[in-house]
Amino acid sequence: MLLVITLLLCIIALVFAGYLTYRIIKSDPGNQKMREISDAIREGSTAYLKRQYMILSVFIIVVAIIMGFLLDYKISLSFIGGSVCSILSGFIGMNIAVRANVRTTNAARSSLKKAFSVAFDGGAVMGLVVVGLGLLGVSVFYYLYGDPNLVIGFCFGASSVALFKRVGGGIYTKTADVGADLVGKLEKGIPEDDPRNPAVIADNVGDNVGDVAGVGADLFESYVSSIVAAMIIGTLVYGFTGTILPIMLGAVGILASIIGIIFTKTGKSSNIGLAITRGTFLTCVIFIVLSYIVTDYFNLDIGVFYATISGLASGIIIGIMSDYYTSRNRKPVKEIAEASQTGAAINILTGFSTGLISTFLPIIGICIAMLISWYFAGLFGIAIAAVGMLSITGMIVAADSYGPIADNAGGIAEQAGLDKRVRDITDSLDALGNTTKAICKGFAIGAAALTALALFSTFSQVAKIENADILNPYLIVGLFIGAAIPALFCALIIKSVGKNAFKMVEEVRRQFKEIPGLMKGKAKPDYAKCVDIATKGALKELILPGILALIIPIAVGFIIGKTALLGLLAGSIVTGLIFALLMANAGGAWDNAKKYVEAGNFGGKGSFTHQSTVIGDTVGDPMKDSAGPSINILIKLMSIVAVIFAPFF
Repeated sequence: MLLVITLLLCIIALVFAGYLTYRIIKSDPGNQKMREISDAIREGSTAYLKRQYMILSVFIIVVAIIMGFLLDYKISLSFIGGSVCSILSGFIGMNIAVRANVRTTNAARSSLKKAFSVAFDGGAVMGLVVVGLGLLGVSVFYYLYGDPNLVIGFCFGASSVALFKRVGGGIYTKTADVGADLVGKLEKGIPEDDPRNPAVIADNVGDNVGDVAGVGADLFESYVSSIVAAMIIGTLVYGFTGTILPIMLGAVGILASIIGIIFTKTGKSSNIGLAITRGTFLTCVIFIVLSYIVTDYFNLDIGVFYATISGLASGIIIGIMSDYYTSRNRKPVKEIAEASQTGAAINILTGFSTGLISTFLPIIGICIAMLISWYFAGLFGIAIAAVGMLSITGMIVAADSYGPIADNAGGIAEQAGLDKRVRDITDSLDALGNTTKAICKGFAIGAAALTALALFSTFSQVAKIENADILNPYLIVGLFIGAAIPALFCALIIKSVGKNAFKMVEEVRRQFKEIPGLMKGKAKPDYAKCVDIATKGALKELILPGILALIIPIAVGFIIGKTALLGLLAGSIVTGLIFALLMANAGGAWDNAKKYVEAGNFGGKGSFTHQSTVIGDTVGDPMKDSAGPSINILIKLMSIVAVIFAPFF
């Protein structure tokens, strides 16, 4: 009966996503010029994902066959299921996002209220599909197998797809963004979304494949992994009740998110920031009430409820801290902008130190949540805290995916030559989108940390490691290797962005030089060539980091042993969390310092200060949108691989 209720709520989420899709498609996409730009963005985004999915399909088939021989075929089937659900959620969500962008632009010709409604509906589709398909997949495979240990393959599939999407999408989006900024803003002095810039369509495509499909896959994977990890530990502690509780918390979280999305309306005030705050707050309150009812229904200790809420509170606090360090209206960003008056060097020093400082309080918040959850519910408490944090994923992903839609809407307005009033409205939408993206990045990092800790605990149980001595040399060796992996991983991704961006810069320069009348707006740039450079480079460069994430934990487990692997997981979680927070917050702060100057402060656009902030933003771009977010998936994927292959070590 409980699983039937869960399946019903999943279906309701997907049906509601379908209704929002219908409402978006029914909206007017604007004039011919706007539709042409939107079509180019959609075609580029779809082409990239299709080529990426061709590579992924080969990977999925090969890994599924290997797992079928080495492990239980049921794990192999659930692996395929997790991969397919993740692919579907990303593809559906992104396809709706690239249709919502032009309709948001057209709605902005009428009012801010209408434009916000269309953009948020587009983001909500992604959020609802992520939680709907995620919990549906976990519930179906648990119903079929009756053993959560066999459902871990679903998480492995979701995590593998998420890594490829996050790394590939991150490399793509920053290849285009860096190329467009360095030539367009610094060398030619033209606006960010100027249609004369050959990289502008590739930049818009990157927003979708990186910030919509990539983020969706990231939180899809965290969502299902936290639930399954809690199910495995819950089975050991509470039996069937501990197994079904995480699923039911996910179900009531979906209900809370649906209600929150429905009530995310501007009302008479047209205050779009208040609308999202109201929707998120309502989602949290409803989940808290429903989670208490669910915990009481199962006659569990009240400590389990406290552990659940500690995770939710931790996620909200980390999101708020990320907003503080990256918001253009806050002191840290203003300090970076002010320091930029002396040049790019001081800009980079100030931004980097801000990123370092920003890591401390979120880590303290995670530690407090972990101690509280352990105190009230032991090992199961840590796992259920991760479920609590990720319970409102539907609402969080909706708010995050709204951001790239608003960003694209502004780009379309600029490229279509719409009047300043329209661009002012899309800029207001984009400004809020930057805030929601910063909060979601912090939330995703916190979710990754707690989910990885839950999987870490799961591995220690499955591998039967009861007491790991910190003085054990194998454990220490594993700690050092694990601590070094995030650094290596980040270096590979940032270097890949640099290599690909170099090609993009050269191509943009070539077009400005060789296409007569391009700078004067009398000729059309070759957008397709830039899209092709970003696509090929991203697909090529994502392979090595992806393979390393799979091979290293298996190699350590086989060669050094399971104790060393436990140390590797611990080391990667600690340094991975620091790297992820540093890169996300420093990158976001650099970005908004640039926007703060562009708003007319310290000389405004075209000034020496502005040039310095553009360079800082270029440094931060691959940190916040490529390497940093990929670490979230790295630490979870390695933990899942360790759990799956634990019997062999």
